This record gives sequence, C-alpha cells and structure tokens, in this order.
Amino acid sequence: MKFADLREGMVITAGPVKVEQEEILEFARKYDPQWFHTDLKRAETGRWGGLISSGWMTCGLAMRLVAETILRDSECYGSPGLSALHWRAPVRPGDELSLEARVNEIRQSSSRPGLGIVQWTWRMRNQRGEAVLELEVTNLFDLSGQG
Repeated sequence: MKFADLREGMVITAGPVKVEQEEILEFARKYDPQWFHTDLKRAETGRWGGLISSGWMTCGLAMRLVAETILRDSECYGSPGLSALHWRAPVRPGDELSLEARVNEIRQSSSRPGLGIVQWTWRMRNQRGEAVLELEVTNLFDLSGQG
C-alpha cells in the first residue's frame, strides 16, 4: 500500500499464518533459548502447560505479515521504534495467527519535507480470537520520490 492509500481509523487485516512446533524450537534455540521455548518435556510441567513461542518470534511473524501485505511496494523505509509492546497470551504450536493493523495517525512532517509518518496499532489474534500480541508502531515513508 502507498502512504496516500492510508487513512486514520482504517483497519487492515492479514494472515492467518500457522505456527509450527519446529519453527518455535528453531527460533528459540537461536534467539531465545529459555526452557519453556526449547524443552518439550519440561515445558509440559511448567507454568504454561506446554511449549510456547518466544514473544520475539511472534513479533517477527507480525512484521512478516505487515511487510508482505501492507508495506509491500510502499514508500516505507523503516521505523524509529515502538511506543508499546504487549504479549497478551502465549502462542502455541498449531496456532493460526491473524493480524489487524489500525491506523491511529497519519501525517506529513512539518519539519522534514517528503517524510510521511504513520502511527498504528498492530494486534495479533489466534484462531480462537484471543489477542496474543499488541504493538504501537511508527513507520516512516519517503514521499520525496527519491526512494
């Protein structure tokens, strides 16, 4: 989507994406090697009652959905960061996650001509409609036509 296509209050959906057990294990072994993400047997008796995905993997899945569906072919060139990040519920093997992105604010910078700014909320829900992730995100768009 192009910056010009976005409107405040607009809701864009993407997904679902299925979360596979092996993907959870592989990600956790590389980037978040806590036992409840990597040890199937121990996770069964742990607080979460089974293996759960790293929250960072869930963030990565949200980013993938946004990049593939919303930001593809856009003028977006990055993000200065997040103002909020909440992991609302654990993500488990077999879950199917869908994304909802709500545009909260869209504007052009008054101090930097050619800079578009979008502030939005990304929510991921599982197949039961339970919120698993919520992010408050800012993205920057190059409107100067110089890429």
